[in-house]
Amino acid sequence: MKFVLATWGSRGDIEPILAVGRELVRRGHHVQMAVPPDLVAFTEAAGPQAVAFGPDSKSVLDAHRDFWTCFFRSPWKLRELIRSRVEIAGPLLRGWQDMSATLISMAEGADLIFTGINFEDAAANVAVRYGVPMATLHYFPLRPNGQVLPFLPARLGRAAVTAFWWMSWRGTKKVEDAQRRDLGLPPSKGSAPRRITERGSLEIQAYDEACFPGLAQEWARCREQRPFVGTLTLELSSPDDSEVADWIAAGTPPIFFGFGSIPVESPSETIAMIASACSRLGERALVGAAGTNFGNVPQFDHVKLAGTLNYSTVFPACRAVVHHGGSGTTPIAMRAGVPQVILYWDMAHAVSGSSVKRLKVGTARRFSTATEESLVADLRTILVPDYADRAKALATRITEPAQSASAAADLLERFARSTPGR
Repeated sequence: MKFVLATWGSRGDIEPILAVGRELVRRGHHVQMAVPPDLVAFTEAAGPQAVAFGPDSKSVLDAHRDFWTCFFRSPWKLRELIRSRVEIAGPLLRGWQDMSATLISMAEGADLIFTGINFEDAAANVAVRYGVPMATLHYFPLRPNGQVLPFLPARLGRAAVTAFWWMSWRGTKKVEDAQRRDLGLPPSKGSAPRRITERGSLEIQAYDEACFPGLAQEWARCREQRPFVGTLTLELSSPDDSEVADWIAAGTPPIFFGFGSIPVESPSETIAMIASACSRLGERALVGAAGTNFGNVPQFDHVKLAGTLNYSTVFPACRAVVHHGGSGTTPIAMRAGVPQVILYWDMAHAVSGSSVKRLKVGTARRFSTATEESLVADLRTILVPDYADRAKALATRITEPAQSASAAADLLERFARSTPGR
């Protein structure tokens, strides 16, 4: 069968779909992927053919960080918020039609289009026009529900999620309707998530039921449409793995620190904060650079700086994990059975923070409010036997990545075979 996989975002957005694409290639299917230009090589190294579409993923990361920092810290600064939002949305909105054209060229003869949260609205329009079944992948609960915002009553939580997607649709309606005109479709009516669900598209939930207690029960009537498969990651090795393993083995288990693809504003201040906090606690620190350049920061004997790491092998050897709340990092830490401190950038990461707090396997706060004192306090909170015991118990309920990829591929094969184009 021919599967077309198209999504946009940082590595954390691409990797879950790529993990499924790799499994489909292994099964002998023809798989083509459309990804940001700066992630084409990363994608093809895993197996699927890839074409570039949209802007580079790194082009909006600083603006993304600035927007959410301002949103949480000073939401009344409307000009700053609008400026950052335009910097985030502008490249994607300007490239919407070209991205659509790329997908159209790939969709000919496709048995199924598989997309992610950053492109599902545009992909859905192409799927409707050409009568191709579509599946979308969610690495946290996107459809209206009463569990993702646990600080609100369930009914208000569902209403808030519904309102968010309605406002998002209004913000992109002009450019989406331009795409629909080119496709010979009428103007959009209602939010894309609602339309996708009503069309009967498969909505794969790439996380475990245990991460959001009560969600599976709430969605029981649409369980076949929204199956839970567990987290999807590639578990790729890296050049630093061996050296880091030797460093870990040479001393006490460290605390891992990593903040994903979004670069921190001040690498030197961040390292100094980590070093001082860990010194006060008598702990060693392992820092994964990911999207941040830590090349010109102070050096400390108890702090090890590394590049990209295989979290699946590193995290089980750590006492705790301090990170940004990424959709892949959070469940990998859960599966490792270690407590977490989430210092989140945006609303999606804040959802991860709420999840670990609700499960009592960690704590969370905004990255922009973190200080040496707050970091020491948060680590003291989670570095106790109760948190470690709960984290180990939760680990038994988190699916292995190979099982997740296999389950997702099974679902796509079944859906492509059984669903007529609409």
